[in-house]
Amino acid sequence: MTDEAVVVPFPASSGVPVPARVDRADFVDKIKPELIVETFRHKFLGEEWDGSKWVKVPGLKKNVFSEAGAWDIANLMLAASSINISISKLTREQINARLKNLIKETMIKMLSNWREYNITDVGQLYYVKSIIFSNALGSLNQAGDGSIQELFKTTVQENRNISTDKKEPGKLRRILGMQ
Repeated sequence: MTDEAVVVPFPASSGVPVPARVDRADFVDKIKPELIVETFRHKFLGEEWDGSKWVKVPGLKKNVFSEAGAWDIANLMLAASSINISISKLTREQINARLKNLIKETMIKMLSNWREYNITDVGQLYYVKSIIFSNALGSLNQAGDGSIQELFKTTVQENRNISTDKKEPGKLRRILGMQ
């Protein structure tokens, strides 16, 4: 017998919970709040995901923003939808101030560039304001009181506890030479 660890995977149907390995890099890699910004950019362009690529939806042609408008609005959303914000620790006052400032910046940007952005009616302004507000509120609340930080710490701590638990030799471990 060797000192190498032998891993025997349990089939998913066995009902035996097998903890997945989660490290900091893997955890951070899974939090991608900026992906929704990319989705909204395409939606502002009147595009829908067909499972393999973004395609234009003819019925949305009337309310489509220009490429510059979609990019600028999406870039404004990144200020509240990034990994840096998600893992920050923000107070309620900071969240409220950032929300107010982000909505103000968005409205000024859209009003100043309405022709370039292809804004044809007031409804588009309210539509974007609602999307920006909802997305920013959700993203900023993740950082409120460090909730994502706490989740991150807990997940990493649980991972450390699982990986450092000493395994007592049992019948199966002795048979497999895992002592």
